Amino acid sequence: MSNLNDFMLSRRSMLAGLGGLGLAMAGLAGCSNGETPAGSTPAASSEYEPVTLRVAYMPNLGSASSLFSAMDQGYFDEVGITIEATKFEAGPAEITAMQSGSIDISQIGHGAHSLCINGDAVVFAFDQLSQADAVVCDKTKIASAADLKGKKVGLQSGTSSEIILDYVLRDAGLTRDDIEVQEMQVAGMTTALLSGQIDAAATWSPNTVTIANELGDNYLVLGTNTDYSDEVAFPSSFVCLPEYAEENAEILARFGAAIAKAQVYRAENIDKVATLLATELEVPEETMQQATGEGDWDGTVEALGNDDVILGYYEAQQKVFLDGGQVTEEVPVENYVKTDIMDEAYKIYEEIK
Repeated sequence: MSNLNDFMLSRRSMLAGLGGLGLAMAGLAGCSNGETPAGSTPAASSEYEPVTLRVAYMPNLGSASSLFSAMDQGYFDEVGITIEATKFEAGPAEITAMQSGSIDISQIGHGAHSLCINGDAVVFAFDQLSQADAVVCDKTKIASAADLKGKKVGLQSGTSSEIILDYVLRDAGLTRDDIEVQEMQVAGMTTALLSGQIDAAATWSPNTVTIANELGDNYLVLGTNTDYSDEVAFPSSFVCLPEYAEENAEILARFGAAIAKAQVYRAENIDKVATLLATELEVPEETMQQATGEGDWDGTVEALGNDDVILGYYEAQQKVFLDGGQVTEEVPVENYVKTDIMDEAYKIYEEIK
């Protein structure tokens, strides 16, 4: 794909007819349980064999929004699925949990997709294009990305933290060798930055929202996903182990259908979803409301049922990892993106929407 920006513009035109999908949605009553681990109500549909799925998510709007919306609105009940949701702090840990057998499905952010490219997991549902990652600092200490030279920068390897940092450094004519990398969990970067332990943080929402609120006028964003959307893409996804996909394709299609319905709901009701997640994730509602712009919610809806668009996103994403050296050899995206399951999920979605 030579020009991602042209590709994105063309898919908008090509998929314009899908823009009214959300108008066909009926509001189904549901109730959230307010607990973590969390679960949907027992499956009510007699059409499907009931199944319970253990699902990993991260405590931010981008990762948890479609999952918890589907639980809250009863969409999983429609396809015979009960959810046991468990919180993780990063995608690589989620994939490790699947390998240990304690988790069936994970929602991962952009950074962990290098593991999918390398064969550790497969993508069976596209969730959204992330706009949540950023390199941020106190502008009284750092005035531009070039000023990162010699500074302490918080980084969590194996996640989108390192991806966004590498792009910001590249545009400033720097590499990681020019900075003092402070390896740490993203969850700890907010306190580390505000206390002066690090000079900048490569992090994501809602951490960025908290930092912005604390620093006020001194908050400075050195780069975000959207700065690079004309050359690469940053999708997040629902994934599972390859062998799990082979043995449970029908169940994954049902799960994907419920998620698709939730994605339409999310696009139309993002403020309500933020309020829901503030309760479920025990995050201040104001913070969660400020994070509602961290994903391309409408773009997800427009991509429903269109394999070419979705595969294009993952092709553009793989370029990120090739550029950064996390992946050393190009791999056909069809090797790890299960469009066959996505197609079956879309058929079920069409029946239940």
